[in-house]
Amino acid sequence: MVLIQTKNPTFENMDTLLIYTQKKTNRLNYTFKLVFRDILKFPYRITTNLEEFQSSDLPKIVYANGPVSDDIFFQSSGLLFQRGVTSIQLDAFVYNDSKAFFPVDDEDAVFPFDVFSAIFYLVSRYEEYQPYVSDEHGRFTAKSSVSMELGILNKPLVNIWILQIKKMLQKKYPKMNFIERKYKFVPTYDIDSAFAYAQKGFVRTVGAYLLDLVDFNWKDIAQRTRVLLRLEKDPYNTFELQIEYQKKYMLRPFYFILFGRYGQYDKNINYRNKYFGNLVKRMGDYAKIGIHPSYGTFEYPERISSEIRHLGKVVNKEITRSRQHFLRLLLPDTYRNLIEADITDDYTMGYAMTPGFRAGTCSSYNFYDLDTEAETKLRIHPFMVMDGTLKDYLKLTPADAIEQIRVLINEVKKVNGTFISLWHNESLSDQKRWKGWRRVYEALLEMAAE
Repeated sequence: MVLIQTKNPTFENMDTLLIYTQKKTNRLNYTFKLVFRDILKFPYRITTNLEEFQSSDLPKIVYANGPVSDDIFFQSSGLLFQRGVTSIQLDAFVYNDSKAFFPVDDEDAVFPFDVFSAIFYLVSRYEEYQPYVSDEHGRFTAKSSVSMELGILNKPLVNIWILQIKKMLQKKYPKMNFIERKYKFVPTYDIDSAFAYAQKGFVRTVGAYLLDLVDFNWKDIAQRTRVLLRLEKDPYNTFELQIEYQKKYMLRPFYFILFGRYGQYDKNINYRNKYFGNLVKRMGDYAKIGIHPSYGTFEYPERISSEIRHLGKVVNKEITRSRQHFLRLLLPDTYRNLIEADITDDYTMGYAMTPGFRAGTCSSYNFYDLDTEAETKLRIHPFMVMDGTLKDYLKLTPADAIEQIRVLINEVKKVNGTFISLWHNESLSDQKRWKGWRRVYEALLEMAAE
């Protein structure tokens, strides 16, 4: 192929990146906006006019089947020009001590793979639209994921690749000025059960006593009695401690409150309970409040709006943030239901059984609905680690859990991303099965808030 030699530019105008592509699609527009506007924060413009592209003196890149000039060239594998979901066999290979996929063969390409298709594949959760075996809670699991199979779940590859794109641009166009992103830490809490014994009501309390008697659980009977007689603080009531953490590290966390009807997996305090309502209001003085859609909303999404409405009345604020209880997420249905309920930001993107980067990124992004081939306004905020994952699924010791958290935080800091943790009030009790785990969270705060 004969390349057209473009004129030698002066590169005085470095405020916009010009991108040539053979065709504009929703997928392409979405991916380039994510890369250049959201993460690199650099203005760009896409053109399909080859003459305009070749005559421009702006910094330029080509994204096409083949090179059309001597500008930076990214070869397309075709995914961003397709519609619908098909079965894709990923041809993975080692690249820069990790794995990459969507390989390309043009020697002029600056990457040996279609980096933009790879980014789109991970962020759109393309694989979750294809048939898979769900777990007992109807969830897509880490062991079903390509990232687990390729050993890349512990790397924010999307962010790593985007920084490599930035480096290539800076090498060719030294005058390009990028806004430097800063690392952020966002602690979040799920309030599944605000109290272990208190405020449960007569029927639930009597039932719990009877179960403990059947099991000869004298320690629980004694502790429950002391708590109910106000001789001892409820072990799950760790909220004052959380406020101390927030003041010490100058944090503004997010709380996701379970406000659904009582059920097998929904055991929080009744939303009509005044003590519970006052607690939620108090936490709202120190944090941002979101809904924790109950387990049952997975099958009965019409309940979401009523749960949001009840919570909004308590805090006297509009509720626009959410995280699914038990992390029950089914694409695209769950996100469509949240959009219908006027939720603007969701924090469910992560695995219950394994820490890491489910969408390959530690940056927030808009949900792209592959069924409708359209970007939505729902903002997705991936989390990296959850207390129950480390304790119950990986069965780590507190010391090993701290090291696992350290690795994840360092990966996020390397790319100036956002580290989001998911914790529960009961795991800060430092009692029973959570003995020794308060120190794990305090270590997390020390490392993440640096």
